[in-house]
Amino acid sequence: QVQLVESGGGLVQPGGSLRLSCVVSGSIATINHMGWYRQAPGKQRELVAKITGGGTTNYADSVKGRFTISTDNAKKTVYLQMNSLEPEDTAVYYCNAETFVHNSYWGQGTQVTVSY
Repeated sequence: QVQLVESGGGLVQPGGSLRLSCVVSGSIATINHMGWYRQAPGKQRELVAKITGGGTTNYADSVKGRFTISTDNAKKTVYLQMNSLEPEDTAVYYCNAETFVHNSYWGQGTQVTVSY
């Protein structure tokens, strides 16, 4: 089992920045990769960014150059640095862990609202 707890969401003006954090606990050695997803009202959940144990990253086209996913293994935390935020980035953001045997775990989500 893997437990994920997100934090760092909030209200920010367009052009602003936020950093989301996801603290990971449990069977960390079973994790193959970590990711951030988001779900806007009336839309399907979509991948925002993913990082493997080796540090390989990939991003949704809509966030490339603005968002950065990273990990701090000592703190057992995955971060999503979000810069140049746009109203279209408004969503609930979820942390995800996928294991080597393809079990998928989710955090509870954190709301990000980009608005004046």
